[in-house]
Amino acid sequence: MVVDMDINESKIKGFSNKFMEIERVIGESIIGQDDIIRNVLVAIISGGNVLLEGLPGLGKTQLVKTIGNVLDLRFSRIQFTPDLMPADVIGTNIIVKNPDGSSGFQFQQGPIFSNIVLADEINRATPKTQSAMLEAMQEKTVTVGNNTYNLPNPFFVLATQNPLEMEGTYPLPEAQMDRFIFKLDVKFPNKEELSQIVDLTTGSKVLETVKVCNKEDLTEMGEIAREVPIAKAVRDYAMTVLLKLHPESGDAPNMIKKYVHYGPSPRGAQAIITAARIYALVNRRFNVSFDDIKAVLSPALRHRIFLNFEALADRITADDLILEVLREGK
Repeated sequence: MVVDMDINESKIKGFSNKFMEIERVIGESIIGQDDIIRNVLVAIISGGNVLLEGLPGLGKTQLVKTIGNVLDLRFSRIQFTPDLMPADVIGTNIIVKNPDGSSGFQFQQGPIFSNIVLADEINRATPKTQSAMLEAMQEKTVTVGNNTYNLPNPFFVLATQNPLEMEGTYPLPEAQMDRFIFKLDVKFPNKEELSQIVDLTTGSKVLETVKVCNKEDLTEMGEIAREVPIAKAVRDYAMTVLLKLHPESGDAPNMIKKYVHYGPSPRGAQAIITAARIYALVNRRFNVSFDDIKAVLSPALRHRIFLNFEALADRITADDLILEVLREGK
């Protein structure tokens, strides 16, 4: 394989060092979530949105705030509730008095006009309000009336939802789930990590985060990642795995045909390749490897696999099915 000459050792080393520094600083405030931190950073650099799922109190909101501080980005938080309206998210036209005494409409921006938007408990809002996020997450624009407004650059949505408390919630539709590059499961900390969290949050010492990156650095890192080459064999491997997760595919394992209602969309393939390129740079490689593909499969595809009732009855998860496809490919 011929290595793209735009990718040189200096760029790779600089990318890796910057990424590791950001990761280290965030890790000082967020204990025991190393994989989550890495994957959120990968998603942000790739320009994608992230869905964080986990129990209350595991630091999801604190993680997003810390990332905003470390990356020196404007941060806003939207608490989704059943009575939240689309105008509360994107903004609305208001009547204002002009200097000459006449009245006119002026657009008042909503909290979505920020670099990092924390959509807290996004599944508590009604479908009407959830749909207000679709255009922003995909097109990075907001349309109000006859006018379309560009959102700040960069723009990311980091949404959270509680997997247990489902009363009074509205599950996200497939179209909106597909607009998250990653879905990340936030795990409960172990005993040592729990002790560190308690020491950090109940002591007198106040830990201040240091800004180690800015918008320009993020943009440059994203541009470098897009230059990383990928061999045809590695690309074909990623496409083969994705297609095997479709029950109608002739190569799909029996477990997929039994439990999957609908497989991942083409956005899943885009997410795999985009994220794998960043993983390659973090590991200081000139091109994407099979290991990079495997590392991003679960976060990129678990929310794009729609299970049938039989899977729910047998307690089969999307991660189980991805592992089954990987085992069949060996």
